[in-house]
Amino acid sequence: MPRIAVGTPGEASNPDAIKAVFAEFFSMVIFVFAGQGSGMAYTKLSEDGALEMTSGLIAASLAHAFALIVAISVSANISGGHVNPAVTFGAFVGGNITLLRAIFYWIAQLLGSIVACLLLKNATGGMETSAFALSSGVSVWNAFVFEIVMTFGLVYTVYATAIDPKKGNLGTIAPIVIGSLVGANILAGGVFDGASMNPAVSFGPAVVSWTWRYHWVYWMGPFIGAAIAAIVYDNIFIGETGRQLPITDY
Repeated sequence: MPRIAVGTPGEASNPDAIKAVFAEFFSMVIFVFAGQGSGMAYTKLSEDGALEMTSGLIAASLAHAFALIVAISVSANISGGHVNPAVTFGAFVGGNITLLRAIFYWIAQLLGSIVACLLLKNATGGMETSAFALSSGVSVWNAFVFEIVMTFGLVYTVYATAIDPKKGNLGTIAPIVIGSLVGANILAGGVFDGASMNPAVSFGPAVVSWTWRYHWVYWMGPFIGAAIAAIVYDNIFIGETGRQLPITDY
């Protein structure tokens, strides 16, 4: 927490910062287009009686996992490959990114999600981009806890494989590890609240479909889970003696 940095206005015109913002935007488009598209494809096939719930959940899990692996990989060397406002917030809490750059990342990530959903709606002839929603019998507090726990695991994994200065060669497989965890969490929590773990992934479909019921859950849950993971990992495993990553590296 003492290492939190606000940043300077000069970052807004820094070429590396601008490139990083664009990297986050395009990565989010790639991720949401594939992930949300898989759900829409499942809906279409379900209408025709071609799929059952289990196979649809597996398909969504694999699509999100593979898309996230690619999205992180293509932007990791430019922006750090956050592809998630909660991950960006976790990096900020640990002092690995300035507040100003985090805000730029959030804007790019949210815009990327909206653009991906608009492209899907147009490409599918007007099919609805379904907003995240709670399943029958699941209370808002159940979903809130789910999002906190799943995002904690995600950001903890990001710290262990991508941020920790002691990660060594583990950093080369960080996208695979992170993407795999997201896929596993979707299998675990997808039937309860959709298993977002990513405010931008929830925001795009909500804007395009204009559905906001319990939308706060998909912001507060991931942000709280990310903050807890950042504080725990940074203080226990990195500590004051750990080498601080330069802002340009992550």
